[in-house]
Amino acid sequence: MSDLFFGTDLFSEFDRLQRQMASVFGGFPSSIRSGRFGAFPPVNIGATDDSIEIVAFAPGLKPDKFEVSIDKGLLTISGEREAAQPEDDPEVRLYAQERFTGTFRRVVELPQSADPDKVQARYANGCLSISVGKREASKPRAITVQ
Repeated sequence: MSDLFFGTDLFSEFDRLQRQMASVFGGFPSSIRSGRFGAFPPVNIGATDDSIEIVAFAPGLKPDKFEVSIDKGLLTISGEREAAQPEDDPEVRLYAQERFTGTFRRVVELPQSADPDKVQARYANGCLSISVGKREASKPRAITVQ
């Protein structure tokens, strides 16, 4: 007879433990390649036949507060977000703060098909849209059969 006894099914205990761990660490990515929890600015990344499209959601910033660069296949978005209200105001007692302030930096690994010489960036309505063109050799093309 075993010294180890579970009053219930062992697999249901593992399931319960997994649910408890998920509630403790809820909201974190399930994969190491997933985005960081709470990373600022959040980004969407997609592609068309001609370009890679990155949209960073950063409301309340001015276009000159962003620094965008590409080096060795990595697109870097960095800058600083200032506080919405002065922190040195003695009349304001802050009880909760959910809006991120301070410096930020996001790095996106671009595919090999990205052409660093074909980059456009614009900021409108709180979204920084970056379009990175693809190299001509990597674009899809039709082959004529003779």
